[in-house]
Amino acid sequence: MKTVTDPTSGLVAAAPRLRLRELVRRFWPYARPYRRWIGVALALIALSQAVDTAIIWLFKLVVDQVLVPRDLAALVPIAVAYLGLVVAGGAVSFADDWLSTWVGERFVLGLRTSVFRHLQGLSLDFFERRRLGDLIARLTGDVGAIETLVLSGATDAASYTLRILFFAGALFWLQWDLALFALVVTPFFWVLARRFSRLIKDASREKRRRSGSLSAVAEESLANSQLVQAYGREQWEVDRFHGESLGAFRAEMASTRLKALFSPLIDLVEVAGALVVLAAGTWALSQDRISIGGLLAFLAYLSQLYSPVRSLSRLAGRLLSATAGAERIAELLEERPSVPERPAAASLGHASGGVRFDAVRFRYPGTSRPALDGLSFALEPGSTLALVGPSGAGKSTAAKLLLRFYDPEAGRVMVDGADVRGLSLASLRENIAVVLQETLVLDGSIRDNIAYGRPEASEAEIVRAARDADAHEFVMALPDGYDTQVGQRGRRLSGGQRQRIAIARAMVRDAPILVLDEPTTGLDAESSGRVLDPLRRLMAGRTTIVISHNLMTARYADLIVVLDHGREVERGPHAELISRGGAYARASELALAS
Repeated sequence: MKTVTDPTSGLVAAAPRLRLRELVRRFWPYARPYRRWIGVALALIALSQAVDTAIIWLFKLVVDQVLVPRDLAALVPIAVAYLGLVVAGGAVSFADDWLSTWVGERFVLGLRTSVFRHLQGLSLDFFERRRLGDLIARLTGDVGAIETLVLSGATDAASYTLRILFFAGALFWLQWDLALFALVVTPFFWVLARRFSRLIKDASREKRRRSGSLSAVAEESLANSQLVQAYGREQWEVDRFHGESLGAFRAEMASTRLKALFSPLIDLVEVAGALVVLAAGTWALSQDRISIGGLLAFLAYLSQLYSPVRSLSRLAGRLLSATAGAERIAELLEERPSVPERPAAASLGHASGGVRFDAVRFRYPGTSRPALDGLSFALEPGSTLALVGPSGAGKSTAAKLLLRFYDPEAGRVMVDGADVRGLSLASLRENIAVVLQETLVLDGSIRDNIAYGRPEASEAEIVRAARDADAHEFVMALPDGYDTQVGQRGRRLSGGQRQRIAIARAMVRDAPILVLDEPTTGLDAESSGRVLDPLRRLMAGRTTIVISHNLMTARYADLIVVLDHGREVERGPHAELISRGGAYARASELALAS
């Protein structure tokens, strides 16, 4: 939340503006695998327009060869030809619709997956400065807009253009001078489209931005419903959502006003052109320069001609609207990991578990004070380090540097003697299991959540990990056992149960290095007691870094490092630190007194 006073202060920033040509060039590679099918779709479009042109021509023949001379015998071949063209047109239209939809949906599927994969590869700091709801809005609505820009917009343009060419050709074939009268109003369509296109684009860009803000506010509020209700902030959240909804409403109305004004102006131009042609056609008919059937066919072609001309004008607005979504996706794709993997990154293999911090200094982006300042320690495989200290001392930052969520400004973080910056991220993180302060449980079954640590784990390994984590008993007491659905963020489980599932997940991973980040925070005394024994089993034989306020967890560590404001103030085993009477000893006394 941004402020307590302004419910609408969290508006998502606008994406950088890009030219239409740049956006098409950027996203065309995602359509390239389907270029052959796009060619087939274009051929079907051309065939469809040819069929429509021929059907209208048959109307001329019916008037001139059947109705005027009253020759019913001539109707039979025309009727057969008409029936054949209608059947052929229906088949071509079906094939075109199906193929166009298939290509468009495959394009969206590939692009959406690609964008999601790109997001998964970004560093942690990206998600800490972005709003989740806005990212979801981009993955859904904005990706769909790009399909309009690259595929359906292009095929619609081709369809309208071919229709204009076929019908204009028929008009000139029927009466070339009359056709010139018909086309004289065409430039007015383009003048209007050019005038309105920029305004529509700006309005559409604001609509997209407001949509992202609305999604972000809704996601943030509903995901934290417990906090909202506990503090009685329901009405404030409603006001905040209403403020964003009002902004979206105003952006939608601004866009609608432009489109609503554009449409009748186009209709006015179309009617003016039709009246000019009707007057000229009537005069040509009186001079016997055109037949009745020819004039009726001419007017039919003309009515069908203005429609694609008008649609092309509107298509410009649609494409410019789609650029707003494309700009937001392009902005995401321009993001690069702040922790890049080197091209020649080495694979760690199965680590023995040695961990070393060598004069590590780190400051979070946008802050002036270091989160860690000169931290050094060395852990032999299988040993345990406890990092203790007040909130903000830098304890969790050390874990993030080990996992390489961030890179230090100075110093080195090493695993088995290798600087983690030279290792592949996958091989580094495969060797580390984590139990976090915020117990992260996914919406799925208990089995799925345990196997998340190692997807290839067998059923026996999952059950063994649950037993070691002291979770098997309560799991089997649930109605569906390991198939029990835990709900979003594990809300159907208690805090202690969620933590034991997280411990089982770490156990099944069987990594040589373990990070325990405040593993008992938020649990009551009974739950903490039940969790401590599984934690000790998990720590056995693994290099472990324990980050904790709970000194009962830290006292069994081989080495304890006390941090304050990112700097080491004490180090040593528990008994030695107690005997010194320093910060650790005072904290222990306070813990015992409480």
